[in-house]
Amino acid sequence: MSKVDVVLGCFYGDEGKGKVIDYLAADADLAVRATGGDNAGHTIKVDGVKYAMHLIPSGILSGHTIGVIGNGVVLNPEVLLEEIHNLEAHGYDVKDHLKISEKAHIILPYHRMMDVALEKARKDSKIGTTGKGIGPTYCDKYERSGLRAEDLYMDTFREKLRELVEKKKALLKFYDPEDTAIDEKLDFEKLYAEYTAYAEALRPYVCDTVTYLHKALEEDKKIVVEGAQATLLDIDFGSYPYVTSSNPTIGGIITGTGLSASDIGNVYGVIKAYSSRVGEGPFVTELLDADGDRIRELGHEYGTTTGRPRRCGWLDLVTIKYAKRVNGLTGLSVNHLDTIGKFDKIQVCVAYDCEGQVTEDFTTNLTFLGKAKPVYKEFEGNFGDISGCRTFEELPENAKAYIRFMEEYIGVPVKFIGTGAEREAMIVR
Repeated sequence: MSKVDVVLGCFYGDEGKGKVIDYLAADADLAVRATGGDNAGHTIKVDGVKYAMHLIPSGILSGHTIGVIGNGVVLNPEVLLEEIHNLEAHGYDVKDHLKISEKAHIILPYHRMMDVALEKARKDSKIGTTGKGIGPTYCDKYERSGLRAEDLYMDTFREKLRELVEKKKALLKFYDPEDTAIDEKLDFEKLYAEYTAYAEALRPYVCDTVTYLHKALEEDKKIVVEGAQATLLDIDFGSYPYVTSSNPTIGGIITGTGLSASDIGNVYGVIKAYSSRVGEGPFVTELLDADGDRIRELGHEYGTTTGRPRRCGWLDLVTIKYAKRVNGLTGLSVNHLDTIGKFDKIQVCVAYDCEGQVTEDFTTNLTFLGKAKPVYKEFEGNFGDISGCRTFEELPENAKAYIRFMEEYIGVPVKFIGTGAEREAMIVR
């Protein structure tokens, strides 16, 4: 029987998962997205064209791989259709290469409005939401008042939507009384017509993806699951409340697809050779100086979804060890080795010092993280131009020493090394 390969982010997202997914999808029959919504994104360059994929699994860019959007994803139909049309405009046969779970929950305009209203109400305690409506959609899912893809095709859709719209209008007027255009923004007839049209456009893709995936495994087909966001943004295991609204760790991969634990094969954790994050919350190795600015510019650290400049710092191996434990990583992918190699000296965090208490164990306790100082180990940089390296042996000694130390500290082999921005600029070990 075939096994499912999983690609996960180890830090706060934006680690460059797309490149590893792109490589694995070249030999995969199916690529699956399990969690999150269009608050995430994978950017991949193919034949000089840059694709920013927010909902459709980026593995579909192989040209033969079928993309599957699992039940754990929350869908904005407008964004999804834009992605479909963009792929079709570039020659991709999406009709025969995309499946959408009938159980996936649908994002509506009132979810986005509630997202913005709640963040506004937090005032000085903002969590850094993208305002895409992800959190409120998951809230409705677990409060059991959400709309799933299958609901769009039921006879009860019109009345169910009408009831929800009226309830959400009342809530929004409570949370954001300054918005006098709520009734206009949530005009029921316009909303019903809009989502009925979305439903018809998406009808060819919606199906029972749980059965579809298991039948694919029974036929010995190869599946890769594309993680969105990352370990430290996990609703349970991340630095709560500065997290996303789903489980982008290994547990979410299982519940977001219907695959079983015994179906999982390799679990690849993706990191950068430095650290970055977008949004509010703790970041022990963050650099608020010229080095941080230089990493940002060299690594083009601006959000795929938001365009926001990312906060940058040295590599934090304490968090990566935590990601290994939580996800059961079997291999690592290290991206942007070329970027960090431009520094003369490179620092790597190997422990935290919190008021004299030194530990190599990560905690999500915000008080501890707020006081923690990184304990660094220094490495020699100046790797030179490594973009043409295709084997580990071709790398300069300083770069090899950097990678070997990561493997020793985490206890997981580095299987992929990103040496440049292009699709082929990657060492596979």
